[in-house]
Amino acid sequence: MFNNIGRESPNYIQYLLKAIWAIKIPIRIMEVCGTHTMAIARSGMKQVLPDWITLLSGPGCPVCVTDETDIDLACALADLPNVILASYGDMMRVPGTDGSLMSSRLNGADIRVIYSSNDALRLAVEKPSCEIVLLSVGFETTAPTTAITIETVVKEEIKNFSVLSLHKAVPPILRFLLLDPELSIDAFLLPGHVCTITGADAFNFIAKDYSRPCVVAGFEPVDILEAIFMVLLQQQLQQPTIEIQYQAVRKKGNVIARKYVEKYFHLVDCTWRGIGIVPLSGYAMRDAFGGLDARKKYDLPVPLVKNTHCVCGDILKGRKEPIECALFATRCNPASPVGPCMISEEGSCAASFLQIQKGK
Repeated sequence: MFNNIGRESPNYIQYLLKAIWAIKIPIRIMEVCGTHTMAIARSGMKQVLPDWITLLSGPGCPVCVTDETDIDLACALADLPNVILASYGDMMRVPGTDGSLMSSRLNGADIRVIYSSNDALRLAVEKPSCEIVLLSVGFETTAPTTAITIETVVKEEIKNFSVLSLHKAVPPILRFLLLDPELSIDAFLLPGHVCTITGADAFNFIAKDYSRPCVVAGFEPVDILEAIFMVLLQQQLQQPTIEIQYQAVRKKGNVIARKYVEKYFHLVDCTWRGIGIVPLSGYAMRDAFGGLDARKKYDLPVPLVKNTHCVCGDILKGRKEPIECALFATRCNPASPVGPCMISEEGSCAASFLQIQKGK
């Protein structure tokens, strides 16, 4: 729809804003990507958009949607003798029902921060006398790299490696939100990175079954403004469809990456933090590879959830804004987070906190 000539110029930004302001349609648009949320906060975009456009932060941050019980399970695994838990750094401070990976490590658990699943694989090779558990999180974007690592483990017959898969699928959670009669979401900005794997067609149901406009958006502020304008045009014309603003995305996505995922994972019901069980939204390892599934390899009880009075679940569903949480910027802040949305840089609470700090 747009060419790339002068897209970053102030004149073009002004042109887009003028076009957006000209379409006076009240609309609530959910961005389904933590990177979008942070780009919106850093750019101050909400301050220059008309007040009839409401931007909602959706469940697009893998850290924010990881359930407390899954953190507890990871901590329990890390506490086992002779086990090394390999985790991405942004998971270290995510609170479970009673502690975090960071607190477990301070109490003596062997937890290593990794930057890729291959780092965990390297640990398994270097320390054959230890059991390595990869704490694997993320959406369709990261699940393929985990699957390829598992492929290597299988081919090289590495026996001291397993995966705690917390991977989640994006289309099911959006359908779940659309089915909730208490929510009011008029349109979606879809996550560009996820769509490079799934393909834009995976989200056709949003327009077809629920008559909601949606646009696959890139990550720069100008990309998001273009996507908002495209959503508004769809709404104005009452022609909901799925459009692609992010040029790296194709309708069919990355077929090879999906085949790797399908080989080792299948979709199961999965708990999203603060939201609950979402049907067929989690990637569990297939039974044929059960020996590599940490949930089966180590038979650990799942703790009960405790009430922290954090409303991250309502925030992830677009029902509340971060400032509506009684804990926001008081008991819960980036230095001492209570809920996951305050921990990750891509979390909506962290983004709102940053926005408030910039405004002071």
